[in-house]
Amino acid sequence: MTRLVNDPAAFADEMTEGFVAAHADRVVAVPGGVARATEAPNGQVAVVIGGGSGHYPAFAGLVGPGLADGAVLGNVFASPSTQQVVSVSKNVERGGGVLLSYGNYAGDCLNFDAAQERLRDNGIQVRTVRVTDDICSASVEEITKRRGIAGDLVVFKIAGAAASRGLSLDQVTDLAQRANDRTRSIGVAFSGCTLPGASEPLFTVPEGKMAIGLGIHGEPGLDEVDLPTADQLAQLLVERLLAELPEGAGKRAAVLLNGLGTVKHEELFVTYRKISKLLEAAGVTVVGPEVGELCTSFDMAGVSLTLTWLDSELEELWLDPADSPAFRRGSVAATGERRVVLAADAFEDIAPTTDDSRATAAVLVELLDVVEATIDANVDELGRIDAIAGDGDHGIGMQRGIKAAAQAGHAAYDAGAGAGSVLTAAADAWADRAGGTSGALWGLALRRVGQRLGDIDIPNAETLAEAVHAARNAITETGGAQLGDKTLVDVLIPLDEAYRAAVGEGSDGLTAWGAAAAAGEKAATGTADLIPRTGRARTHAERSLGTPDAGAVSLSLVARAVHTTLSSTRTGR
Repeated sequence: MTRLVNDPAAFADEMTEGFVAAHADRVVAVPGGVARATEAPNGQVAVVIGGGSGHYPAFAGLVGPGLADGAVLGNVFASPSTQQVVSVSKNVERGGGVLLSYGNYAGDCLNFDAAQERLRDNGIQVRTVRVTDDICSASVEEITKRRGIAGDLVVFKIAGAAASRGLSLDQVTDLAQRANDRTRSIGVAFSGCTLPGASEPLFTVPEGKMAIGLGIHGEPGLDEVDLPTADQLAQLLVERLLAELPEGAGKRAAVLLNGLGTVKHEELFVTYRKISKLLEAAGVTVVGPEVGELCTSFDMAGVSLTLTWLDSELEELWLDPADSPAFRRGSVAATGERRVVLAADAFEDIAPTTDDSRATAAVLVELLDVVEATIDANVDELGRIDAIAGDGDHGIGMQRGIKAAAQAGHAAYDAGAGAGSVLTAAADAWADRAGGTSGALWGLALRRVGQRLGDIDIPNAETLAEAVHAARNAITETGGAQLGDKTLVDVLIPLDEAYRAAVGEGSDGLTAWGAAAAAGEKAATGTADLIPRTGRARTHAERSLGTPDAGAVSLSLVARAVHTTLSSTRTGR
């Protein structure tokens, strides 16, 4: 377990602060993550990588000349927010455009894609390469759904080397994509990992067994077999990867044997001894092998093997010099001026408002406080049910999001904001602080509600119905989930429909919201009978049967807390 913790919610921030202090000669802190301490040449493509914390040396440790220019760092096992990606990218962009590269997870895709559009709106050229190396996470027929694990190092290294050579954005992107297309990884685990502050691991492996196909966010394996010897494990890993050769694979490959947290170097070397012999027997020439901790998962006991099938161009780039806190090859000078850090973008100016809207804003601020207390009271349970088939971070993510939202809402209200501006400020803070899929979706939903409420009138039941429906549409259109996919959408849709139906039948807003909250609670309970069809939990669908979806439960808790508070306010209790 992770023993050296202060406040678990602050773990990622404190980790980043300490990392920068330890490597001040190589990196600087920028809003949203870290960047090279020295500027790259003007006109050079900027390579920006990132993802959730908890995987060091991915992602912060891979920033430096010949590798990434910046790393966006989300909360533990949660994707960074859109604003974080934008901020880091703006800090490292040098006129040659930006390549965004990250593991293929729903939250990362959602936030990096949104950031890509915002950067393009600001006149910055942007391309994206998603890492999809994990052969256990989807079939060859659904290869674009595969997640990224330790193979991301090869993709990042080749992209960084190509950028350092002064190649164009299109050329850097094409080479990084070629590296990804030629990379295959498989991982195994002997025990699960434990999130900071938690007392139990996200999953367990029976004594004497090994899980095959684990995820680096604590997702359990897809199969369990008897614990092998080191040589037997090497045989299993090599056979699985050689059984799926990418198109164009030759006989030369970069090889990574990665320790996931508590498997030590000596054990890795024992295993690599056999791997090298097996590859040689198969006629494979190993190029620039790496053995050690390359992409970890806190205290998980496990290993992964990665093969990247190289052509002559990729091989040169893989062997090019690089200098970062955690990955160094050859000799490369960190030239250039010391970086000047750009400040984070400020909130929008407060819009004109009225006394009516200010009165509504006061109620919204109170409701934000109530939701914060509700999430605080349920954070452990939300994490527990999320860990059944996911990564267990939903409770912490919701907690970080609502705390930031409540704080921002209060600040906006104290600055004279009306209802819409209070919710907009809360929405942006939630999305930025929470990160992940749920953070992005909650931020989007609150922003749509705030836009519909505006800063002038007191909203009536019909206006609230329009606002809730707008939030529903924003989430379903952006996130892509449908009814029955076992997500928060399974609560959002019946909640929206129940509220609009009650208002349409003449109910006042409070009565209609009571009906909506009841529909949401029923729907949340009903998700226990569903199996997930999207997101990280899709890989472990059967495991979640009998357990409700964490996102659905949190939304139903929020809906009920809002109704209880408004009912108490009306009756004076």
